[in-house]
Amino acid sequence: MRKPGRRVLPTIIGVAVLATLGTGTAVVTVRPPAAELAIPQTDKQAQFVAASGTTRVTSGVVAPLGKRMTPHVLVAAQSSLPAEVIEKIRKNKKVKGVEVVDAAQAKVNGKSVGLLGVDPSTFRNYTPKPTAKSDALWRNIAGGDAAISFTMGSDGGVKLGTQVPIAGQGGQAASNVRVGAYATMGIGDVDVVISHATAQALGMPTSNALLVSAPKTDTRAFIKSLKKMLPKGTKAVEVNPPVDYPSTNVPKSNGEVMNSAQVRTVIKAAYSRLGWPYVWGGESESEGGYDCSGLMQYAFAAAGIRLPRVAADQARAGWIVPFDKAQPGDMLIWANDPTAPGYISHIALYIGGGKMVAAPHTGTVVQVQNVYMNNFKGAVRVNPRVANSIAG
Repeated sequence: MRKPGRRVLPTIIGVAVLATLGTGTAVVTVRPPAAELAIPQTDKQAQFVAASGTTRVTSGVVAPLGKRMTPHVLVAAQSSLPAEVIEKIRKNKKVKGVEVVDAAQAKVNGKSVGLLGVDPSTFRNYTPKPTAKSDALWRNIAGGDAAISFTMGSDGGVKLGTQVPIAGQGGQAASNVRVGAYATMGIGDVDVVISHATAQALGMPTSNALLVSAPKTDTRAFIKSLKKMLPKGTKAVEVNPPVDYPSTNVPKSNGEVMNSAQVRTVIKAAYSRLGWPYVWGGESESEGGYDCSGLMQYAFAAAGIRLPRVAADQARAGWIVPFDKAQPGDMLIWANDPTAPGYISHIALYIGGGKMVAAPHTGTVVQVQNVYMNNFKGAVRVNPRVANSIAG
């Protein structure tokens, strides 16, 4: 099976923001929820966008949706990328589009998340269709709001229309930023998007990352050639590599799948967490609970298998098989995010007999549930070698 590249945001933008912010990291803490603002119901996406009456821009500030592009490669550096390098990449015959963004690693309620500062008029063309189409969403971002991922909002309990203080550079006073939208951007490491202007006001890195659209090309070969153009220390990885659906039968041994002892250990570890609260971003006892992917990390670590952090990446830790072929120890995956259709946003552990151990959402605990088929995308037969590789 194909070997996805190591995720870039946790490693590079974490370093970048450490170099930029005098306090070490960007700190985002959520205030006690304020009353939610009225939400216009003019279209399907509107239910995920806060009323724009308090933003500082008019409707003419953000350009209409242009030609949508799929981002294939994410480039990230510790400091601003040279203009001549960006221009050279734009002129590459294989490249159809390049979007310059600010990338940083921030903390939301003590949880580390990826944050991008963007130009709302152009970045929208690189996002999933429901997100890209929402004019109100991009007007809010241009007006100084933050858009947070659907899972951070729904599962993390960050309310639409509330204020989040974000600490800037050198210990300056925190600036309050309103949550103006729930909008997953389809990039696994990114949970917060703000405008370039807001990012600059908060002391975030400037123009240190790129999204590159290069369709009809071998992405891995393209990344190899791209790295020759980039400054030393710059990282480039594939954006959301596709999950692997086997064309033949999944291997049964030779270290390509878990052995029976590993399966028992994983299930036993998951059972040991029953009753623990759901905590968005939680992956250990010290955080007071677990979210869905944090529970998977904990359970598989007990068997010596490392998994990447988010569900979308964990889905690439093996082969995808239909539910009628699922076995105990497989992970089950769902695409529940209405702002990014097809994006894997929930994961659980199959234990057989139509049952699973899951951390459902805020307000619940780790529990045994019946497997449900709504938005279900398959079962992941974990390959320990690949899981450890993509975990970094």
